[in-house]
Amino acid sequence: MKLRCILVDDEPPALNVLQTYAESMDNMQVVGQCRNAFEAMQALQQGPVDLIFLDIKMPRLLGTDFLRTLRHPPKVIFTTAYKDFAVEGFELDAVDYLLKPFSLQRFIRAVNKILADGADGGTDTGIEAGPSGAPFLYFRVDRKMVKVNLDEIMYIEGLKDYIRIVRDRQKPLIVKKSMSSVEEMLPAHLFVRIHRSFIVAVGRINAFTQHDVEIDGIELPIGRVYGQQVGKLAGR
Repeated sequence: MKLRCILVDDEPPALNVLQTYAESMDNMQVVGQCRNAFEAMQALQQGPVDLIFLDIKMPRLLGTDFLRTLRHPPKVIFTTAYKDFAVEGFELDAVDYLLKPFSLQRFIRAVNKILADGADGGTDTGIEAGPSGAPFLYFRVDRKMVKVNLDEIMYIEGLKDYIRIVRDRQKPLIVKKSMSSVEEMLPAHLFVRIHRSFIVAVGRINAFTQHDVEIDGIELPIGRVYGQQVGKLAGR
């Protein structure tokens, strides 16, 4: 079954990019293009919609405010040039938050979060936000669901079928989960994969070279195929 989606953005070039990306995936069907929230309201009345790609800064009504008007909203992936809305986006239970300009690869990662919903046996939850607005995840550890604030994570290490979540001032957590699945759960503007065995928190990086990244005095290697991703850090 295909995901029925609508694209909402006030900029035609952005709509064109979304349309092209969506058409590249066999399991997606674009059922509407909308220039603002009011056109999106009409599109939602025309038939079932599984997913909205939603811009935030739009004339008359912000995408976040539009989403709050919906009693039973579909899944939402925010697409915006403004990272300041990230916490608010996660508070609204967005599947993902894509910062423009984003690549086809990043687009596919976001969609795969929906297609793979529940694939890990329901062991973990999506990103949520606490009373302070700080985003967090729950991971299943020894039959318990353990809350992990994203701003506590220093880096994540892959250990075959497990991952080790290294946190600030707390014991590391060992979780039965693959690196690729946890990478899909984490916001791409806050975390970057530098090696097949390491994902690091961008805000925790003290220094980096072509060969390694330093976090709190710990040097982590940069894999050969991940050099380009790390190189983008200089421009963040």
